[in-house]
Amino acid sequence: MSILVVGSVAFDSVETPFGKADDVLGGSGTYFSTSASFFTDVNLVAVVGEDFPSEHVDFLRSRNIDLTGLTTAPGKTFRWAGSYGYDLNEATTLDTQLNVFASFSPQLPEAYLDADYVFLANIDPELQLDVLKQVVRPKLVACDTMNFWIEGKRDALINTLKYVDVLLINEGEVRQLAAEANVVKAAQKVLDMGPKTLVVKRGEYGALMFTEHGVFSAPAYPLENVFDPTGAGDTFAGGFMGYLAGVQDMSDAAMRQAIIFGSVMASFNVEMFSLERMKSLEYAEIEDRYRKFQLLTRFSGIDE
Repeated sequence: MSILVVGSVAFDSVETPFGKADDVLGGSGTYFSTSASFFTDVNLVAVVGEDFPSEHVDFLRSRNIDLTGLTTAPGKTFRWAGSYGYDLNEATTLDTQLNVFASFSPQLPEAYLDADYVFLANIDPELQLDVLKQVVRPKLVACDTMNFWIEGKRDALINTLKYVDVLLINEGEVRQLAAEANVVKAAQKVLDMGPKTLVVKRGEYGALMFTEHGVFSAPAYPLENVFDPTGAGDTFAGGFMGYLAGVQDMSDAAMRQAIIFGSVMASFNVEMFSLERMKSLEYAEIEDRYRKFQLLTRFSGIDE
């Protein structure tokens, strides 16, 4: 079962305390698609400029990502530059050049219109809603957003959330969206806006999932080497949605397993800059780390 993702494909320049990488492959759509492709087929809708190299296109195709919806427009590809201190949960944006992404207006290829699983990456909420209006009857719609849209297009975002099943955002964004300091109270307010499930990404502290069934907490995998957290949230979302589409199960139990697979994928992504770790990743490694996650969170009762 394939996933439709609408997002950005970009060039990133990133510096962390452990090194730097210039003009490497990035973008929310790229990270999500690559991660999800380990579990199911992916249809990517995005725009790049005339400077986008064929080697990146070849890599995406090597992951069996359908690029019918990837448009090349006159001009330059979206560029982002950022840096991280030793607190790798927070990026400082140094430069943003929207370029062709500034006029991005997603038009879905006909073959994508009956998508069952849809992920709306971090783009203008008005564009997210435009995409949803093009899809016929999706079984599951998930989306991401950021503080820029929460502050600048709040009404449009809240309107879009009425049609979203799963919202995946970080802890600060949950508090900002709900105007509530306590994350548990904030989560309930966000769920009242429409989503049936809220996944709170907490970086090195793991993830929380809020549903009508209660709260599920998953840790982050403890790593010795963390080089670049860029794209970790989108990689998490790709693993989460990819697993659900692969098993075609949206039960609470499947959602909990999807959280762990999302965490597994994010843990691999941060081990190298850009998507370099994902290029060498094998599915057997994913299964092995999933089992280690199970051991990480397993405990016995005091009477055992």
